[in-house]
Amino acid sequence: MGLLSNRVKRESLKPGDHIYSWRTAYIYAHHGIYIGNDKVIHFTRRGQEVGTGTVLDLLLVSSGPARSQLPCSTCTPHQEGHGVAASCLNCFLAGGVLYRFEYAVNPAIFLAKTRGGTCTLAISDPYDVVVHRANYLFDNGFGCYNVFKNNCEDFAIYCKTGLLVLDQGTIGQSGQAVSIIGGPLAAVLSTPLRFVTTNVYGMAATAVGVYCASRYAADIGMRKDVVKVSVEDLTRRLASGLLQVVEPQILVNPVQQSPQLAAR
Repeated sequence: MGLLSNRVKRESLKPGDHIYSWRTAYIYAHHGIYIGNDKVIHFTRRGQEVGTGTVLDLLLVSSGPARSQLPCSTCTPHQEGHGVAASCLNCFLAGGVLYRFEYAVNPAIFLAKTRGGTCTLAISDPYDVVVHRANYLFDNGFGCYNVFKNNCEDFAIYCKTGLLVLDQGTIGQSGQAVSIIGGPLAAVLSTPLRFVTTNVYGMAATAVGVYCASRYAADIGMRKDVVKVSVEDLTRRLASGLLQVVEPQILVNPVQQSPQLAAR
């Protein structure tokens, strides 16, 4: 992997890796957890879904495995009732390129990768814990799919870190959701700063600066409104509808976790 690309070869994958592949002309990427033996567990829109009510509902329809007239002989049959699926790597990629999401990245590298949804400042848990979470959620579900609050990237980040956003009314952990919203938002927020410079390049630089600052602050590794929740407790809360009720004393800052848990 290089500074500007997280592209990897299949033979370099390890169980517990968070992988993704771009869809819809690089507008959106589909994310999942590689569990070994050419299998990926990922969160799709096949279960219950809360739409945005906007054109994004049409643009982001590719967050699922490849569809074919003939079922894949190696994919695990889809569980009815929720959107967590287990697919072979080929069906997960759906003809796209394989990338690996990076954890515990340097802040400078994080900002250099201006497009969200490729890396985070947060630290990953050990690979066996990650695989356990993914398998458990395959059996029990991950709630309702929501493009901005509970999407495939949110699923993969939770599997890797065990972290959830405390306030379910705000945007989730997804870096690509922040990017989709962040561009127009940066332009709006930078408008009051137009008196600093009337130069077009200066105004553009100001907007980029606001965008980068918003991405940095919204990253799961920097946010204060996150909690560490066990996967068993998560599914109990989902079943009872009490996901939003989380004790504030278990708030953590993932950047401050033990460096022994850092993903390679």
